[in-house]
Amino acid sequence: MKFSIHRRFLIAPFASALLAVLSMLTACHSNQPPASSNGLIQVRLQADWFPQPEHGGFYTAIVKGYYQAEGLDVTILPLGQYTSVPPLVASGGAEFGLGSSDQILVAVSNGLPLAAIGATMQHDPQAIMVHKDSPVHGFASLEGKSIAAQPGAIWLKFIESKYSLKEVRETPATHSIANFLADPNYIQQIFVTSEPYFVKKAGVEYRTMLISSAGYDPYRVYFVRKDYMEQHPGVVAKFVRATIKGWKEYLRDPGPANALILKLNPAQNPEQMQFTLQALKDGNFITGPDTSGAEIGNMTPERWAATNQQLTALGVIRKPIDPTSAYTLKFLP
Repeated sequence: MKFSIHRRFLIAPFASALLAVLSMLTACHSNQPPASSNGLIQVRLQADWFPQPEHGGFYTAIVKGYYQAEGLDVTILPLGQYTSVPPLVASGGAEFGLGSSDQILVAVSNGLPLAAIGATMQHDPQAIMVHKDSPVHGFASLEGKSIAAQPGAIWLKFIESKYSLKEVRETPATHSIANFLADPNYIQQIFVTSEPYFVKKAGVEYRTMLISSAGYDPYRVYFVRKDYMEQHPGVVAKFVRATIKGWKEYLRDPGPANALILKLNPAQNPEQMQFTLQALKDGNFITGPDTSGAEIGNMTPERWAATNQQLTALGVIRKPIDPTSAYTLKFLP
């Protein structure tokens, strides 16, 4: 039986792409209105992985016609491994993109003209997974252990700093649970909405620790190229409005969006998708504590400032920035 993970929020470093992207930015993007087809404004959303329930609100807005009702024709572009969304959006490969607030802060500090416009998730489902009988019962007990993680993972730098860890060994994440199933001492970075499904199917008992419980808690966000936002604020407002409506509806009725996701990404399966949806609900990742949905999409200056301060203290942001330059709240309800 093959256990492979068909989703991932990639937060890999993209410094190697910056020089190429920044050189492309020396040429101005077109000031012309976005191209239209059949009266609809065409925009592209660069996703952070292949179609999956973690994108459910966006697909709901498509299948339920919420974007169309706003005059938008939205295309969601999938993303493969080892590619980063911010440089793609900054260079004009898409008008909108998916990522995380820490990722956007780092991108802006490195000169990429991006701004987050809404929160896909109020809290990040990123975690570490250990076997049930592992001696690791807290982040402090990771000292001397090996962790499979995305190369350059910011959350790991934070954990090492907060808990004064000196001998944590980082190994590259494989996007698979095969090593975890084979090695009772294996520790790996996961998302509680995904990998645990496969581990449970394999009959292995496990525990997870959310990174947010350690105090590192960036948003998952959707963002836009700043020049596009300045030239077409009406389009951005429509996109945000329809997206928020899509997420509220997805949590109520995921069926139509999941059917489309399954068609676009047959690597998913209905049972797996139901697991992911339930994990999103159980963790209040989309809604935050207010499960009525009133806070869907919302962000606060305090959260952005806290993440910016953490990144600066870690040395991830080397050139200090005003965190308000990395997001805007003006399109939110």
